[in-house]
Amino acid sequence: MMTAIAIFHVLISIALILVVLLQTGRGSDIGAAFGSGASQTLFGSSGTSAFMTKVTTAVVVLFMVTSLVLAYMYSHREYSVKAPVAPVQQQVPEQVPVKK
Repeated sequence: MMTAIAIFHVLISIALILVVLLQTGRGSDIGAAFGSGASQTLFGSSGTSAFMTKVTTAVVVLFMVTSLVLAYMYSHREYSVKAPVAPVQQQVPEQVPVKK
């Protein structure tokens, strides 16, 4: 279960990086990519800013939830990665009779 959540967490982090990189700056508009006014008709009157904000919020929430779940699961697991160490038995040396 932890492995599946960890893989999902990695995929969400990659998606978060891509979503942030796809966002445009404050002064620029995506209209240049679609033509002069095509972003207005494709994504509505507000352009892509509202859509990308919602996508970013959803991805960030998923990232935080998986982070908290993984932290909780790893801190409360009952098994160890290390192999258990066998107890060492000390042998008492036999006493040699002393000749007088």
